Amino acid sequence: MNIRSGLRSPYGGFVLFAVLALCMPLLVTNDYYLNLLIIIGINSITVIGLDLLMGYTGQISLGHAAFYGLGAYVSGILSVRYGWPVLAELAVALIIVAAIAFVIGIPTLKLHGNYLAMATLGFGIIVYIAFQEMDFLTGGPSGLVGIGPMSIFGVPFESDRAYYLLVCGFLLAALILSINVVRSRVGRALRAIHGSEVAASVLGVDIARFKVGIFVLSALYAATAGWLYAHYIGFISPSSFGFLFSIKLVTMVVIGSLGSIWGAVFGAALLTSLPEFLTFFENYESALFGLILLVVMIFMPRGLLRGVEDLMIRAYGAFKGPAAQADEKR
Repeated sequence: MNIRSGLRSPYGGFVLFAVLALCMPLLVTNDYYLNLLIIIGINSITVIGLDLLMGYTGQISLGHAAFYGLGAYVSGILSVRYGWPVLAELAVALIIVAAIAFVIGIPTLKLHGNYLAMATLGFGIIVYIAFQEMDFLTGGPSGLVGIGPMSIFGVPFESDRAYYLLVCGFLLAALILSINVVRSRVGRALRAIHGSEVAASVLGVDIARFKVGIFVLSALYAATAGWLYAHYIGFISPSSFGFLFSIKLVTMVVIGSLGSIWGAVFGAALLTSLPEFLTFFENYESALFGLILLVVMIFMPRGLLRGVEDLMIRAYGAFKGPAAQADEKR
């Protein structure tokens, strides 16, 4: 196996990642870092779904924070106001988000480029305003408090360590599902749409069906992450699901590497943890993200993960070149 195929082996990488992720609670004893890993896991689920839409299908969305917020608010409202069990909350949240994504996706995904970005941005702003104005249901700008801790089939997930394992389970499920999607006939159709919708249509790909389907699937990823977020934090407010968070999600996808499942996880981990280690720039977080995006696009336009991979391949080639020449001389 050469270095390129080794780096890109999806199932080998998945097993390695799963072992490392499941062993992490044994290695990390500090609660603060465990909390950070949980948030990274939750963000990764959303970013993986967004990468399926943007990186593989070529459809821009600036409104994914709305789906994330809808998942959090539906589960939070059902928990606080009606005392529903968590799995029933998740089921209802997924059904509602899927229905909204389907209805929004049919007209919106007929648009292209900047028009599609503006349409999804508009949807995100409408949902954000609804969170703020429907205070009889959402708590308004003050937010919704008192969301209970997670408990599934009588098993509590109250400690950070237990919640980490729960988030890790959902992240691994999202990863293996996404890897199978992109390696299947559906994944080839999505890449064909990304390359050229006209050419894909000529080849028999049902453009509208695939675009709406992947839009709904990516929204379901975001809703699941929102459900996990609401029960972990115990408090949600509209400010967590605004336009800036949508931009942050897009930045994670682009910096990680568009069209790479592992790049999505890498981008989510980097941009979630970076502000925690650069607290000095707390008031300049958006500017810092913009600067990082600018630098990455100039020097590594394929994203950080693929940029690092290219550097490793070049370094390997440079190392192998002199050795091969020496062998030829012998």
